[in-house]
Amino acid sequence: MRLRSGFKAGKEIGLIIKKGGLPKFSQWTQTLNILSKKEKISLLVFLILFLISSLFLWFSFYYKNTEIKPAKGGNYIEGVIGRPRFINPIYASSNDADRDLVELIYSGLMKYDNEGKIAPDLAKSYEVKDDGKVFEFSLKDNIFWHDGKKFSIDDIIFTINTVQNPDYKSPQRTNWLGVDVEKTNENSLRFLLKNPYPAFLENTTLKILPKHIWEKIPPQNFPLADFNLQPIGTGPYRFKNLTRDKLGYIRSLTITSFQKYFAKKPFISEITFQYFENENDAISAAKKEEIQGISSISSKNYKLINDNTFSVYSLSLPRYFALFLNPRESKILADKNIRLALNYGTNKKEVIEKALSGKGKVAESPILPEIFGFNQPSKIYQFNQETAKNLLEKAGFRDEDNNGFREKIVENPQAAVFKSNLQMGSQGTEVKELQKCLAKDSEIYPEAEITGVFGEKTKQALIRFQEKYKKEILEPTGLTKGTGNVGKNTRTKLNELCGKPTKEITPLQFSLITVDQPQLIEVANMIKKHWENLGIKTEIKTFEISKLQQEIIKPRAYGILLFGEVLGSIPDPFSFWHSSQKRDPGLNLTDYENKAKIRKIPKYFN
Repeated sequence: MRLRSGFKAGKEIGLIIKKGGLPKFSQWTQTLNILSKKEKISLLVFLILFLISSLFLWFSFYYKNTEIKPAKGGNYIEGVIGRPRFINPIYASSNDADRDLVELIYSGLMKYDNEGKIAPDLAKSYEVKDDGKVFEFSLKDNIFWHDGKKFSIDDIIFTINTVQNPDYKSPQRTNWLGVDVEKTNENSLRFLLKNPYPAFLENTTLKILPKHIWEKIPPQNFPLADFNLQPIGTGPYRFKNLTRDKLGYIRSLTITSFQKYFAKKPFISEITFQYFENENDAISAAKKEEIQGISSISSKNYKLINDNTFSVYSLSLPRYFALFLNPRESKILADKNIRLALNYGTNKKEVIEKALSGKGKVAESPILPEIFGFNQPSKIYQFNQETAKNLLEKAGFRDEDNNGFREKIVENPQAAVFKSNLQMGSQGTEVKELQKCLAKDSEIYPEAEITGVFGEKTKQALIRFQEKYKKEILEPTGLTKGTGNVGKNTRTKLNELCGKPTKEITPLQFSLITVDQPQLIEVANMIKKHWENLGIKTEIKTFEISKLQQEIIKPRAYGILLFGEVLGSIPDPFSFWHSSQKRDPGLNLTDYENKAKIRKIPKYFN
């Protein structure tokens, strides 16, 4: 068969096709010889579009009909700043390094799921009864401790009793005061509350200790037990080993997946935590690819890590950092004008932009409305240094000596120097002041001897003084001659003439206390700059977290504290703001009490 096709005038191409066959490749290529340049470009564009469309259709088909799933196995290495001390649920809340391990090694009746909601963990089901005063739980089957022992209700009761016992000094104790727990059968128990408490369910996320391991360890030895660093739990991972440096500090700790875990087993077989003194050491290890992730670093150091190697994951957590003002420790803070001035005088947005590299939000309320869906507060204190200065002026603080810092000067009237009945033989400071007062008039006390001993010369000088001012001293009592003794009328006149006016100077200065952590120190320094622009002298003091909690927070030994508070998934302000929580172990860090509102507090807060 012969085909003739004219693509160009005067030209033709012939393709000889055998029956049942196709043109050879060499025959197809000859078609390019008869195409113009414009036609060749059009053909090329068509072919490119065809290839792109084909690839797109292929990838679309692939992704629609396949699913990416994590593979099991592998070892993940994470860098952590700080070191574990108590991998123990009743102590771990104060240390991130401990808390992370507790979450992986132990289990609670309830837990937080991937969406931050409270979900069953050890519990198979639960029921709330008696208007929220009774919580009943039943357990899942086949739960084992990492040492192979069977888990039981007794482990839960032991853990709660331990937390409630003040001898163990658990930070969790305040959450469990007034709660009774009883075993109803081998697989269930109930908690009895004195009053309804909606947030109680969150308390049951407390991780459970093995009774058979801890019951024989007395309270004073609890913090010293080896099991604080070699824990046995029921969680998805079990302790494998740890390494120490020459000084005995923990360098790394490894956990491995627990094969008898009662729930879905984790995909990563083994996790190793490497511990560092500071961020710089952790970042250096990351650059050397000695670790695969860092649990937390300050936002300013993000850029120090190669973005092509590491990804940054940011989460919105129900926690905030704030300045907690304690007027019981710093009397100046009792003045509302001072507290308002500090609020107006702090540029919170600048702190977030510069100290946190924009990785944060301004919290206008301790309830965090954006996270929990509440209304924003009706009153918001926007940064305004002029308003702050006016409030400080209103409180009486001015820069009287032009040194850049404010002080409050209070002029007191004549202070009484003479308070005692003095006579011959008296001696001491008050007699010295008497002699100084009399010596101001050379006609009364020409000798002007300041001995501190009431002798004859002092007596005669005093008689002359009394007779000089007889109208105020002698006549009211019917006397005509001086007695030489210091009585009521004589004292009054002496104080009038020689009493010392006092000037009370109160400098406007504060100590701002926070954790010895780079990012918080940077925030503190920015706040110091804001306040010193107002004339407030500010000193920053930092403490290691455990020392801060024991020596500063526990006794409330601070005027201003820069610190963080973590809210639960059920927002409950009780432990942070109720007046009963003003003392340890409560977390009312501002000594806040509103007597006018106490009766309006819901029953479960009492």
